[in-house]
Amino acid sequence: MKSLLVFAALVMGMGFMGHGISATDSGRSITQLRIQDAIGPATHDYIERALESASASNTELVIIMMDTPGGLDTAMRAIIKDITTAAVPVATYVAPTGSRAASAGTYILYASHIAAMAPGTNLGAATPVQIGGISPPSIDDKDKEGEEGAEKPKDASKSKSINDAAAYLRGLAKLRGRNEEWAEKAVLEAASLSASEALEQNVIDIIAKDMDDLIKQVDGRVVEVQGVKRTLQTAGLAITVVEPDWRSQLLGVITNPNVAYILLLIGIYGLIFEFSNPGSLVPGTIGAICLLLALYSFQLLPINYAGMALILLGVALMIGEAFQPSFGMLGIGGVIAFVIGSIILIDTEAPGYGIDLSIIFTFAVSSVLMFVFVVGMAIKSRRRPVVSGAEQMLGAEGTVLHDFDQKGEVFVHSESWTAQSHTPLHKGQQIRVTGMHGLTLDVEPMGTSVEEESS
Repeated sequence: MKSLLVFAALVMGMGFMGHGISATDSGRSITQLRIQDAIGPATHDYIERALESASASNTELVIIMMDTPGGLDTAMRAIIKDITTAAVPVATYVAPTGSRAASAGTYILYASHIAAMAPGTNLGAATPVQIGGISPPSIDDKDKEGEEGAEKPKDASKSKSINDAAAYLRGLAKLRGRNEEWAEKAVLEAASLSASEALEQNVIDIIAKDMDDLIKQVDGRVVEVQGVKRTLQTAGLAITVVEPDWRSQLLGVITNPNVAYILLLIGIYGLIFEFSNPGSLVPGTIGAICLLLALYSFQLLPINYAGMALILLGVALMIGEAFQPSFGMLGIGGVIAFVIGSIILIDTEAPGYGIDLSIIFTFAVSSVLMFVFVVGMAIKSRRRPVVSGAEQMLGAEGTVLHDFDQKGEVFVHSESWTAQSHTPLHKGQQIRVTGMHGLTLDVEPMGTSVEEESS
């Protein structure tokens, strides 16, 4: 009986550890999440599943420790929806010292029930970056005299996205009772604030030097969760740090634009090699897997389909150069289309979501070498006459080993073969192979035998 009680206690303890719940009398806990680097689809997947788990358990508070330069608008808005609809209070804490909540991070900070920062941190610069590549320079570059505030964007689509972002951040500020005027300024003027300035201007709620200080300050604070006011009771609760699991980590790797781009090209090259040399299986298998992973990644990333089309056109032109040499015209055009398509492939300038130029040029050069030389040599080898197998025996020449009528032995390709002929043959006579049935050759005479010539 005692052993059963010990076993039950161990199982319960393991269950608490596995779900991140401290073994206190109340069963309540604090869950700590972490956002680092650029915000993307993997970040949303991690936050979404962590908040769902926290809402289903007896979690008193979820704390998101943040240090980000920004990220994708779609991922940011999805995270904000998760926070505003969560059944558990969420506090976003910009920490440690030296961290920032720039761009998308500012929106998430405003959306949280509690906004906190560590000393020496900053937030702001929430102007949405331009979508769809590099904009051409404006014809009129002079600032207008006497115009108040920042220069208004001349591009209609850019102005539309900025106004939408400003209204969105103002709405979040109004939802949480924070400074609406500065929220608009952060978007229209890309304004930034330090932690102390943010507290003075009612942009954040708390400045905390560390996690213990934050938990102490939020204890007893009243927040509104799904229309219901709740008083936080965080004193004495243990913190469970929930790190991204293998799924979120894998998603983070394959949704990296550089990795997705490399997977796309490996997939294309693998299929090309498989089609040019059917039956090898390995290039086709690896290529198909990489291509499917790349397509899944691009489904989650903001891509420019014109860029994708240019990449495929560039590859096709380089293959055409290998099949039909055109003094470099197809190859040069293919390289140009490939490079331009790769540069404009990712349809955003969000930090951390561009394709490195060194990777683009490396693949461009390697593609030229591969298609012009490797594929070209493979095509030439396929056009050469067969030098092995049954096909190479047809038309081969040989010598009769012994006199025979209808069936005997001949010497072809340094081997002795059984042969049959409708014409009597003599030793040393030259013959030509006209057919093959199993291991028996059909032959016909080519000329006179050696013995006949000597006589």
